[in-house]
Amino acid sequence: MEKKINEIKKQAAYCLNCKTKPCKSACPLQNNIPDFIKCIKEEKYEEAFKVLTETTIFESICGRICPHKSQCEGSCVRGIKGESVHIGELEAFIGDYASENINTPGIYSNNNKKIAIIGSGPSALACCYYLSTRGWKVSIYEKHSKLGGLLRYGIPEFRLEKNILDKWLKKFILNSNVEIHTNTELGKDITIEQLKKEYDRIILAFGANISSKMGIEGEELKCVLGANELLEYGKFPDFKNKKVAIIGGGNVAMDSSRTVKKLGAKEVYIVYRRSEKQMPAEKKEIEDAKKEGIDFLFQTNVIKIINKNDLAQMECVKTELIKKEGETREYPVNIEGSNFLMDIDYVIMAVGSSPNKDVIDKLGLETSKWGYIKVDEKYQTSDEKIMAIGDLIGTKQTVAWAARSGFECAKNLTP
Repeated sequence: MEKKINEIKKQAAYCLNCKTKPCKSACPLQNNIPDFIKCIKEEKYEEAFKVLTETTIFESICGRICPHKSQCEGSCVRGIKGESVHIGELEAFIGDYASENINTPGIYSNNNKKIAIIGSGPSALACCYYLSTRGWKVSIYEKHSKLGGLLRYGIPEFRLEKNILDKWLKKFILNSNVEIHTNTELGKDITIEQLKKEYDRIILAFGANISSKMGIEGEELKCVLGANELLEYGKFPDFKNKKVAIIGGGNVAMDSSRTVKKLGAKEVYIVYRRSEKQMPAEKKEIEDAKKEGIDFLFQTNVIKIINKNDLAQMECVKTELIKKEGETREYPVNIEGSNFLMDIDYVIMAVGSSPNKDVIDKLGLETSKWGYIKVDEKYQTSDEKIMAIGDLIGTKQTVAWAARSGFECAKNLTP
C-alpha cells in the first residue's frame, strides 16, 4: 500500500493545476480535476473525495473504465509535450480509499414523494443516489438478479472487477433507504400502469442493449450473434478452437473479441470498414486486444454471410477512404473487384445498439426516428409522469455520459 501511495503522490505532483482546467472541460461530468488532485498532493484524501462527489459518485468505476485518452487525459496540458497526468488512476485511488475509509452523506430531508427508477445501470444509480440523499423515497426495479446494469452485465470482469462494483454499491446505494426490486422486468413482472398508480414519478433507465444489425444477407443464421446480448447474459457458445469474427470498431467489439479469445477461440478477427485511427474504441482497449492475439482487418467491409454444408463463410470487400465534398471525415467506399471469402465459425455483430422496441412501443411514449425515447431539456417524456435518462434517450454510450444524464434529471426533481 505504501508503494501505491508513493506512486499516486508522484503522479499527483506531475499535475500543473492549470487555472483554465481543460481536463475538467473535457470530462462529461465536469469533475473538478485540478482541485481534487491538489488535495491528493496535500494528502487530504477525504477532501479530494468531497470535491469529486460534487459531480460524481463513480470514482472507483470511471477511474478504471472511462475513455480517458479521448476525454480528460486527452486534454491534459502535460500531454502536449509529454505524457498526460494519469487522471483515471488518481480518481480510482480516491474512490477505493473512500470505499474503505469515508462515510457517504445520509438522508437529511424527506419530501414524502415516491419515485420508481426502472433499471440499475450508471444513469439509474447516479439518479438514485442524488434523489435518495435529498429526501425522495426511491425504488429501483432491475430485471436481473443483481444491481449494476451495464456495469455488471455489459463490462467484462477483466475491465471492471465485480468485487469493486459490489463495494461501490454497498457504499452508495445499499446503505441508503432505497428499496430494491431485482428479478423484476418492466412489461413482464410489472406494468407501467401499476407503477403510475403507486409512484409520484417514474424514471426509465433500462438502457439500449439490443445489438444493431447491418442489414446484409445471412444475418439470420445461427452462427451470427449479437455482442451486447452475449456480454449481458454471458451465455456463450463453445468457442474453443473456433474461428470468430467480430464486426465493429468500438469498445463493445474489443470486449467481445477479448472475451471470446479468453474462452478458447483459436482465431479471433475484428473486422472494421474504416482505418485504425478512425476506430471509436479507446486506444488502450485496442492495444490490449492486439497484445492478446486479436487480429485486425482494417478497411474491410462484410457484405454477406453464407452457410453452405454447415460451413459458414463471410464475403468481404476491401474499402478505400474518400472525403466527400463538404465533410471532414473520410467515408469508406467498397473497392470493386476486391471481394474475398473467409471461412468462419461464428460472426459477432458489434456495430451499435438500440432500445428494446417491443418494450418501448407498449409504453406509448413519443420516440425519435432512431427508436430512442424523446425527452425535453429536463428529461421529461411525452407523459408528464414519466422521465427517461441514459442510453434509452440516445445519450453518448459511455458510463460518464449516462451518469451525467442521471444527475441532471435528479437535479430537476430536487425540491
